[in-house]
Amino acid sequence: MGPFGLARGFLSDPQLGSCSLLLFIFLLYAKVDPFVGEPLVQAPAVAHCGRWLDSHHKGVRTLQATFRAGTTRPLSWRKHQLNQIVLMLRICSDLRKPRNEVLISEIGPMVRRATQSAAQLDEWAKDERVQGVVLVISPWNYPIFLSLQPIIGAVAAGCPAALKPSEISPAISSVLADLFPKYLDPSAYRVLNGGCLTYTGNGTVARIVAKAAAEHLTPVTLELGGKSPVVIDPKTTDLKIAARRVLWGKIQNAGQICVAPDYVLIPRSAQDAFVDAIKEAAVQFRLDGALTSDTYGSIVSDGHFRRLQSIMTNSSAKIVIGGDTDDAKRRIAPTVYRDVKENDSLLQGELFGPLLPIVPVDDIGHAIEYINAHPHPLVLYAFTEDPEVKQALRDETRSGGIHFNDVLQHMAVDELPFSGIGDSGYGVQTLKYTYDEYTHLRSSVDIPLALEPHFSVRYPPYTPAAIQAMAIRAGAIEAPATSASA
Repeated sequence: MGPFGLARGFLSDPQLGSCSLLLFIFLLYAKVDPFVGEPLVQAPAVAHCGRWLDSHHKGVRTLQATFRAGTTRPLSWRKHQLNQIVLMLRICSDLRKPRNEVLISEIGPMVRRATQSAAQLDEWAKDERVQGVVLVISPWNYPIFLSLQPIIGAVAAGCPAALKPSEISPAISSVLADLFPKYLDPSAYRVLNGGCLTYTGNGTVARIVAKAAAEHLTPVTLELGGKSPVVIDPKTTDLKIAARRVLWGKIQNAGQICVAPDYVLIPRSAQDAFVDAIKEAAVQFRLDGALTSDTYGSIVSDGHFRRLQSIMTNSSAKIVIGGDTDDAKRRIAPTVYRDVKENDSLLQGELFGPLLPIVPVDDIGHAIEYINAHPHPLVLYAFTEDPEVKQALRDETRSGGIHFNDVLQHMAVDELPFSGIGDSGYGVQTLKYTYDEYTHLRSSVDIPLALEPHFSVRYPPYTPAAIQAMAIRAGAIEAPATSASA
């Protein structure tokens, strides 16, 4: 029983009717962890998941009844719920993560976006087009941001919503379950906790979820992550700045973020200089003390810690910084590798940890070929000041987004849509874009009965004069003659 089972049960209940399904798949549900190959849940637990899902059907039907009753329709009601989210966020300050990361990447953005959504709602809702109930299955790595961003969009759009937070972050999941009914209308917004186990994965289970939704013609938004490359153009880039920015992006949340720089592509002639710059940045960041620092995160679970250890053990690349681990604290020092080859363990899947492989290439053209030979990433990073290189990357690659001369910062730009493409997902988020995902642009036309005399020509029997009149009104004209050579 997993998100596909949850989604299938949610979608197939005939009493629920049409609903919109938003699914973030960093964290998925399955019987076997694909990274460490160990069973996650046995048959009795699967049966328990089924009973758990059955126990939530009544609550989900309540959300559908709330939608049909029009409770969520008034803009004043939606604004109040959005303001309540802001009040609720004041309580969610302790996520057992470095405080600087919590304030910058969790609490702050959600307060800002909930407030902006309330302020801009009148403009957004000029053409009312609400779809229905939303199911959000969110991951553990940014449990506030990635749970509440879609919920804020659902509230703004007038959609009731059920939130299924991750089992891997039970503390914040429990906090959300406790706070939702205290701050939000429980007939419209509910947290569904317990029941199923999770793993960090790729698009494999996403395809199952999408298939389940397709059987009911239900729209799905998938945010899947992937291996986001960093292209370094040494001819126009300050390698020290590039190294500092890439390394900073890699150590956020110990690399456990969907848009973390996954690997570096750099012309082999510049690899040594870039490695020296990485080493210098590591000294500036005092990463030699990462295993004991209170500003550096831990790996989320024993299973993911073992997965990363396995990748490190099986890699044949040379470590240039890091490599140390602390089993008791589940910590891995930021580790950078050089001369990483195509078949290395570091390049077989999304790392989702503090490991950074450097892959030498012949030139920027070779880097583009490498990117295009692999699944489309969620974001493509590039450090270059050359307009031609920038344009080549825009024109010749495909990714959810493209970000020049820094990493992660596109997530903080409220005006930009956030989305994947292909294996990195589909659908769009962020403020108005999230609102649009949950609404339907419904056309409407009203033909006055008084115009009936003008419609006489459309009714049979059709005379030559009537056909000519209809052709003229329809814009039918003869196509201009063209020569074969033209």
